[in-house]
Amino acid sequence: IWGGNFTVIKIGLHDMPPMLLAALRYTFTALPLIFFIRKPAIEWRYILAYGLTIGFGQFACLFYAMTIGMPAGIASMILQSQAFFTIIFAFFLLKEPIKARQMLGFFVAFLGLYYIGGINDVNLVFSIPGFALFLTVAAAAFWGISNVIVRLASHKAASRGEKLDTLSLVAWSSLVPPLPLLAMALLMDSPATLWTSLMNIKGSAIFSIAYLAYGGTILGSTCWSRLLTKHPAGSIAPFSLLVPISGLLIAQVVLGERLSASQWLGSAIILLGLIICNTNFSSLRIMLSGRSGNS
Repeated sequence: IWGGNFTVIKIGLHDMPPMLLAALRYTFTALPLIFFIRKPAIEWRYILAYGLTIGFGQFACLFYAMTIGMPAGIASMILQSQAFFTIIFAFFLLKEPIKARQMLGFFVAFLGLYYIGGINDVNLVFSIPGFALFLTVAAAAFWGISNVIVRLASHKAASRGEKLDTLSLVAWSSLVPPLPLLAMALLMDSPATLWTSLMNIKGSAIFSIAYLAYGGTILGSTCWSRLLTKHPAGSIAPFSLLVPISGLLIAQVVLGERLSASQWLGSAIILLGLIICNTNFSSLRIMLSGRSGNS
């Protein structure tokens, strides 16, 4: 579902300004769900922080990056650097330790970003603007912060003997992004342009809003947040490496995106970095030596 998000965003951006599309996504995520679900048993500061980071921060950066030239498939890959931001933020805010393999994975993935940017490739299929690349990495950082906020909110609820309702968190926090996103939309486009876009909305934009609101946010984010309430952030975050595999394939099939050799190499290097980050080599050696002894 999340892998398809990026292609769906690209489709929606053909017919609608980026900040308006993002605002509508969260408007229809919150409404009418909040009328049937109680507010989560946490303070408003956690709800506001989560909504501002994962909703406004992440998607304002991502949607605009894709508007100015970030390919959907590569966006799905770069955004997974959230795993490393999550590990770093969890270290400082949650005191969760950083392992040597996680640091090695971080530096390997950073090398992948270098190649994805096409720095050494003069025959790019997609020439990625530097600002679009920066915004996509910034989106990943906001996602990383939001993961830590979920962990903090979960710990707070647990300290009172309560369990964090992640569906409620996703629904109520979705009230936060629409207003700042609409403010950004008004800074980027005139009210007349936004109104015309709404009045002449096409089926592709409606599909995009529905998929992003109900598939990507309500279903995807709820399941993801539930995992974060049960396990250390550094253990869950790297599993997002499954997203770019489907993201690259869907973008290639639906949008016809063709990457350069340099960009394919960079994508593979990022995946390698994520795998290194998430592989317990000590346990793997023990498992393999055990099998060898049994044989």
